[in-house]
Amino acid sequence: MARITPAEKSEWSPDLVGFIGEFRSSVLGDTPADTHPAGANLLGTLARYPALAKAFLSFNGHLLYGSTLGDRQRELLILRVAAVRQCDYEWAQHAILAEIAGMSKAEIDRIAAAVPDDEWVAADRALLTVTDELLSDGVVGARTWEILAAEFEQNQLMDIVFTVGTYDMLAMALRSFGVEPDDDLKPYLPRHR
Repeated sequence: MARITPAEKSEWSPDLVGFIGEFRSSVLGDTPADTHPAGANLLGTLARYPALAKAFLSFNGHLLYGSTLGDRQRELLILRVAAVRQCDYEWAQHAILAEIAGMSKAEIDRIAAAVPDDEWVAADRALLTVTDELLSDGVVGARTWEILAAEFEQNQLMDIVFTVGTYDMLAMALRSFGVEPDDDLKPYLPRHR
């Protein structure tokens, strides 16, 4: 149940409507809007605090459309955060984005396994492992760093850490505020619990 009721779009200031419209256009790029989750409940919740919404979405925009990571790599990280933090909203929204990035439903489901299995290629397994390390210890382990540094450039390594940290924070906010999954997300709610 929502602890902060999402603002209806009719309640948003014209400035916020324009800002969020530009944000969504940047995130969508060339893909049709109807293939992406609308995020109405999340955006409506953020709309209750426009200054925070603009600051957060500006930064988050980098992770979604300006990151040096590929879409698939980004979604591996975010879905692992969602699984570990048991954030249904984040899981559902990013399961859709993972499919758009070319991941199969079987791969998406495997992200939630307690321990990444050997079916993952080394780089993917390292992304899942780094997420676990950052969420549990707040630091990338030496062995994981060595594996990642052999695969990724410096800016990508930075984007990895910031992606995990940002989506961990977002999972906390979504769960704490009681943001309910939108109807378009319900078919993607986690099956891993």
